[in-house]
Amino acid sequence: MRRRAVGVTDERLLEAVRVTPRAEFVPAEHMASAYRDTPVPLPHGQVTTQPSLVAMMVSALGLTGGERVLEVGTGYGWQTALLAHLAAYVVSVERWPELVEEARRRLAGQGHDNTAIVLGDGTLGLPARAPYDAVIVCAAFPEVPEPLVAQLRSGGRLVQPIGPGGHERVELYQRRAHGLVHRATVTSAYFVRLYGAHGYDQH
Repeated sequence: MRRRAVGVTDERLLEAVRVTPRAEFVPAEHMASAYRDTPVPLPHGQVTTQPSLVAMMVSALGLTGGERVLEVGTGYGWQTALLAHLAAYVVSVERWPELVEEARRRLAGQGHDNTAIVLGDGTLGLPARAPYDAVIVCAAFPEVPEPLVAQLRSGGRLVQPIGPGGHERVELYQRRAHGLVHRATVTSAYFVRLYGAHGYDQH
């Protein structure tokens, strides 16, 4: 399995990947590519993250089952579905209304009722549901948006691609009393840019 090849050994995560059909979370015209380890195009110039990279990022969060997770960037919801298998509750913020509706529909079709897909600026997080035990950001910016740090509980983990968009290091951080502490570089990868009030200008 490709996920094992990239060093993912968490059996709960591997099982979640096995039972979550990626074909249900990609546009119909790209269904033939659903089970290749490649990104898949989405509307509005977005792309899904390739499965092995998703597995590496989710694995870095170290989820054990009781966590409240904030996801920034929903896409069609495949990563959201994996998180829903692994955590108690997932709040996912997506900036495109069309993707919000698609993700809600697709997640409901798979029976996931412990997720909330919210239309909004992901760089602001969602303070009404905070604090979060884990945060995962699916787009690139040179620094972690401050609201996401503020909404992460002490001891919680955050994974984000750090860079300008197009060539990043996926970094793992942990929240401490004085702020974020860098724990590890997960991998190098390519991501779209993170837009919002604490990201790149949307205009």
